[in-house]
Amino acid sequence: MTRLAVVLTEAFADWEVGQLTASARTEFGFDVVTAAPGGAEVRSMGGLRVTPDTAAEALRAEAFDGLVLCGGMIWETEKAPDLKPVIADFMARGKLVAGICGATLALAKAGALNNAAHTSNALRFIADLPGYSGHAHCKDAPAAVRDGMLVTAPGSAPTTFAAEIYRALDFRNEDLDQYLLMFGAEHQPKAA
Repeated sequence: MTRLAVVLTEAFADWEVGQLTASARTEFGFDVVTAAPGGAEVRSMGGLRVTPDTAAEALRAEAFDGLVLCGGMIWETEKAPDLKPVIADFMARGKLVAGICGATLALAKAGALNNAAHTSNALRFIADLPGYSGHAHCKDAPAAVRDGMLVTAPGSAPTTFAAEIYRALDFRNEDLDQYLLMFGAEHQPKAA
């Protein structure tokens, strides 16, 4: 069974991993483990309370197929958790590492974006961060960008974020195509 560790922080952006976690568990049979800094309960931007399964700092790549960092306002503050050792562990073992919206800041600070194609909310969002030197690899894209086992996305792209995570994990089947058609339908051009 595929296991994903999903890191949530205080004021996490509900919509950014909602499609992924719901489809991973119910449609594709993944084991989704939630983690938060210190293992503390967190509340989403929308007010949902989540009691995590474990502490984010305790995550070990050997137990999972991938690490997913959910965006939220905390990543832009001094209260952002330092997950560099966790990110480095997953990357060193060739596991999926994914971040959306504000969580791309954590990936940039950890050096995960320095040598791989990636995106964020905008290049200016991550450009001046300590530890980040991947300016030449940043794509100004409205959808998720995947480079091997690294997936990044702006906060407005939860559907392609989920899809690229599935692709990185080599999870391709008719269900994934249907998932993309269903959740991406609203973004298709309207017939004249």
